[in-house]
Amino acid sequence: MNIFHKVTLQSMKKNRTRTVVTIIGVILSAAMITAVASFGTSLLNYLVNSSIAKYGGWHVAFSDVDSSFVQDRNRDKEVKNAASFENIGYAALNGVKSPDKPYLFIAGFNENTFQTLPISLISGRLPENSSEIIVPAHVAAKGGVRFKVGDTLTLLVGNRMEENKNLGQHDPYQSQKESLVPESEKTYKVVGTCERPGFEEHSAPGYTLITNTGTTDQAGSFSLFVTLKNPRKVSTYAKGIAGTPTYILNDYVLRFMGISNDKLFNTLLYTVGGILIAIIMTGSIFLIYNSFNISLNERTRQFGILASVGATAKQLRNSVLFEGLLIGAVGIPIGVITGIGSIWLILPIVAGKLKNILYSTIPLTLSVSLSAVVGAVVVSLITILISAYIPARKAANSPVMESIRQTNEVKTQAKAVKTSKFTQRIYGLEGTLALKNFKRNKKRYRSIVLSLVLSVVLFLSGSTFGLTLKRLSKQYIVDIDYDILFAAEDMDDREMYPLYDKLKSADGVYESSYQEVFPYSCAVNVSDFSDRFRTFSGYTTSDKTVNLPMDLQFIPDSEYLDFIKESGLSPEEYTGPDGKMIAVAKQRVNTKDGADEVFDIFANRTMNFKAPTATNDSLTITFVDTYPVDPPPKQDSKLKQNPCVFMMVAPFSVKERFETQNNHANIGLSFRSKNPSQSTAEMESMIQGMGITSEYTLHNVYEILEQYHSMSFVINIFTYIFVIMISLIAVANVFNTISTNIRLRRRELAMLRSVGMSDRSFHQMMNFECIFYGMRTLLIGLPIAGILSWLIYDGLASVEKMDHFKFVFPWGSMVVSIFSVLFIVFITMLYATNKIKKEDIIDALRDDIT
Repeated sequence: MNIFHKVTLQSMKKNRTRTVVTIIGVILSAAMITAVASFGTSLLNYLVNSSIAKYGGWHVAFSDVDSSFVQDRNRDKEVKNAASFENIGYAALNGVKSPDKPYLFIAGFNENTFQTLPISLISGRLPENSSEIIVPAHVAAKGGVRFKVGDTLTLLVGNRMEENKNLGQHDPYQSQKESLVPESEKTYKVVGTCERPGFEEHSAPGYTLITNTGTTDQAGSFSLFVTLKNPRKVSTYAKGIAGTPTYILNDYVLRFMGISNDKLFNTLLYTVGGILIAIIMTGSIFLIYNSFNISLNERTRQFGILASVGATAKQLRNSVLFEGLLIGAVGIPIGVITGIGSIWLILPIVAGKLKNILYSTIPLTLSVSLSAVVGAVVVSLITILISAYIPARKAANSPVMESIRQTNEVKTQAKAVKTSKFTQRIYGLEGTLALKNFKRNKKRYRSIVLSLVLSVVLFLSGSTFGLTLKRLSKQYIVDIDYDILFAAEDMDDREMYPLYDKLKSADGVYESSYQEVFPYSCAVNVSDFSDRFRTFSGYTTSDKTVNLPMDLQFIPDSEYLDFIKESGLSPEEYTGPDGKMIAVAKQRVNTKDGADEVFDIFANRTMNFKAPTATNDSLTITFVDTYPVDPPPKQDSKLKQNPCVFMMVAPFSVKERFETQNNHANIGLSFRSKNPSQSTAEMESMIQGMGITSEYTLHNVYEILEQYHSMSFVINIFTYIFVIMISLIAVANVFNTISTNIRLRRRELAMLRSVGMSDRSFHQMMNFECIFYGMRTLLIGLPIAGILSWLIYDGLASVEKMDHFKFVFPWGSMVVSIFSVLFIVFITMLYATNKIKKEDIIDALRDDIT
């Protein structure tokens, strides 16, 4: 160790506070980069593995290929695994209700295919030979045709043809342009039902039925599923095969690797990652750079003395770089370990919530990316070296006498620090001295203000990022008072009641209800609307009559009566064939600040309407604030709340009064269960066994909503940790900058005290400086933070492409930042000045700052 390294070590020991704060900054920087990278890697690996469990681990699928193509892919060095099934052919599905999916498609699996392409059985077992077959549940749910375990199917199997072209599963159905050409008759026994296979596209024209053909190379057509050793080459590989057949990519898996064609997901992934890294890097670079810059200002005279006795500029620069390497050697390893350890502690908490997102049993485990760790180390080290080199180069190139006299930092003239008499009257002597100090030493003043501005910007940007993510997640969350929902259209009551009695007997079900919803419309005078609704809808005249869509919900009489009593209404007035009715009429609007405003559609709580019946009887309706049973979601609402609700509620006993021939009822059977997943699977088996012919959907609402709640929880955890760590970086930056600058002014402050400045005046002067720092910081920092907050919102909102999602400025965080800036500045000033006040004035005046 040479003399320069020893001098550097002594300087670091002498200024322990600055050294420790700088090391803490490096630790936080490395920890945040490592933690974000490790959390992202762990989450993406979990999503990849979950998608593989659900959809299969293949990367690219080729349709309608021959046996030689399959054999070539099996011998291909770039292929890790290849599985195929025989395209046996298509058969017409008699009685089908889905016009764009009129066929059954028979696929012949072998043992390798069953292992590669996951099949989720609902009932029965897998086929064991070529005379057995399993049927997917969506044949009944979407196609309206029921097959039960034990049924025998006799099918005329052939090919879809468009002129001379053979069509496959990747070619959507083309009515009037294609024809089914039967080739052979096949008989199968149904041995099980399964969920829709993950490899079947939604646009496929045939429902996939699976049989077991064993290993065969004699078939004329195969579908091949290829897993590559290097999935990042999948697009190039698929396009580079000579005579490339039709192919599709497994975007369910590839999107989480960042290599799919899903531009929306890729943009969101890289936008979020880019924002995080940009915020972390900005705070880290400035903190470390500022620390070394202040260190060099403090050691200016030391460098001048060393240069005067023969030290070269290179030796001085190496001295500073050595300091940077020492700080990095301590801070970077601790930061990496801290980052990995913090994620290791957090993941078990997140895993408990995140397991519901993909309905899988895949565990969420810590995945440490070597490239992420190396990246954190390299970025932190480069940041330290650059931060050390720039001020070191400046100090090394400064003239020797300027460095010794320390005239290179403070260069000013009398007129530059002159203050007006008006200012002196307002601020007094203490405030005037504070202002003169700012003008005399603009570099240090700007350094402190810049540190504070950066802290405000980092805090508000991080808060906006987390707030926007949480608001995005809340767009998908709605509270519904049932766990499982069976919804169907045009189901006859004679079919609904037996089904309801059967489904409510499923294991775990402890509460159930049924309902029917009919769509109507009614004529309403604009004058009956509330002022708020007229303004919102743009009605300018009150003498106009409009047709307003309305739903009529029928619920069990007992539930209707209970709700009447809970609402404080008279059961005698609201029951019976001529009783009054209740209704909900609300409009929900997303306001400019992003909040939801809900207001009444009608002006009065009780109104008379023409009843939506054949006789148009007069009907008295009382408006209430909510309905007793949540209606089934409409097809286009995707479990989101309808922004406009006008629904009349009635008991089943008066249903005949409102029925017309043109009404098409939406049936809703709702259930509460102790184990929704188990109950849903059992209900699906029951439905299959009863041979229901109506088109239906069975929603496990609990799991769907739990996904969004779980994602919101994960976002909250991530946001709080991120904001806390960003705040720590900001506080460390401010503390380091202010305390060191005050330390550099120890001779100046000692001189003021030596000429008679009292402790009260001294504190007033420092308080003025705190106020000046704080006000200038807020004037600069808040507008910048506001602009960056909007850019973050715009970046995330544009990726999601959500309507009515307004920008919300983080006012709460802004108030916190205002008080925090003033508090941190005051505490730091108090800490630094108290240390100076404890020193002997003569020693401070004679200090050479060596």
